[in-house]
Amino acid sequence: MGNDIQTNAKKKGKSWGKKLNAWLHLWLGLTSGIIVLIVSITGCIFVFQKEITEWVHHDELFVTARHTPVLPLSVLQEKAQTALGKEFPVRSVFTYRSPDRAWEFLTYAEGNENALTIFGSTAYYKAAYVDPYTGNVTAVRDLKTDFFVIVKYLHWSLLLNTKYGQPIVGWATFIFVILLITGLILWWPKKWTKKSREQSFRIKWSGNFKRVNYDLHNVLGFYSLLIALVLALTGMVWAFKWFQATVYVVASRSITPPQHKEVKSDTLALPLAGSNPLDVAYTTAVQQFPQAKRIGVFATRNSNTATIRMSAYWGKETYYNRDDLQFDKHTGKLLAHETAKDRNAGEQLIGMNYDIHVGAIAGLPGKILAFFASLICASLPVTGFLVWWNKGKKQEKKSKLHHQKRKQGETTLYVTDGVGLTTNIPPIRNN
Repeated sequence: MGNDIQTNAKKKGKSWGKKLNAWLHLWLGLTSGIIVLIVSITGCIFVFQKEITEWVHHDELFVTARHTPVLPLSVLQEKAQTALGKEFPVRSVFTYRSPDRAWEFLTYAEGNENALTIFGSTAYYKAAYVDPYTGNVTAVRDLKTDFFVIVKYLHWSLLLNTKYGQPIVGWATFIFVILLITGLILWWPKKWTKKSREQSFRIKWSGNFKRVNYDLHNVLGFYSLLIALVLALTGMVWAFKWFQATVYVVASRSITPPQHKEVKSDTLALPLAGSNPLDVAYTTAVQQFPQAKRIGVFATRNSNTATIRMSAYWGKETYYNRDDLQFDKHTGKLLAHETAKDRNAGEQLIGMNYDIHVGAIAGLPGKILAFFASLICASLPVTGFLVWWNKGKKQEKKSKLHHQKRKQGETTLYVTDGVGLTTNIPPIRNN
């Protein structure tokens, strides 16, 4: 009979696998919870940064649309450079095909590479906005202290220097992926009955605080699982080179790095009289891609063989769908043109990483999904901690109550004698 009791106890108890899964979910969650909370809430805030920024800084970012041609890019860049100051050279330009947008001229430089914080490792980060019709500078903003840039730095590296903060965020994100998997195992009902389905897919709002909190953790965690996994995995692409390489190899089905044709400017070529190579190159880009939403122009290196690099973006705020162009820095002649079709599957997927991470790849619906998924992810460490805390308090309360009863001599044991009669043994007292 003793063997039967032991067998039944084993059947009723949790297996070592489930116990290990629950242990991992608890302690990995407690150790990474604060970081997951910070990264998730900042990601949630950053999703709609474009819309909020355009609303808050509308007068700086938008201009009166005109039917007159825009000024040459070189002239506008000179206006922006004067406004920024010669000590802050323009590093990149974003021109918008929308007739009512100011053009954006960015300058950036790294600071102390060994600085503890991102502020020390960034020397400066500024932007000048210029009316493309008149050349008037609408604003000069210090992006280093901009609200959404700080939010992005928090999300990226907890405001620490990238080489210090990124590994912390990366490993916390890796742990979060494990938490999602172990959480799914814990969520999975033993039997798919009507009652178990209601408990697994619905929040019992009429329950007490502990029950509602448990459902918020359990049910919302399940509903956000797939999107949360996508957000976490795309974040890991930036944090770990080995993971990015793995994604590339799996997508491209090749371990061979991508090879692209290298082009150089002709050092013997002479520009056309009265023309500026930058203006010639930009005019060519506009003519070839009249439907592009934005054209990005990037700083040209000092080398005589370096090229003018531009990208034509087909989306209003996405970056993956683009054509990359290279022009001769001396003449503005088009030397290379790479389309999305010229990139292999690995390059395309890595190129989509940012747009997937912020939800922009699916437009407004994608950003809404990313927003709510990030919000739920931010809530999981909080609700999970409360589940653990309340459970601990409940066990402590039971332990105190049991101790008090023993101390007061109120504990009574019952045994069954050989003929099936219940015998009352006197209370245990502490003498």
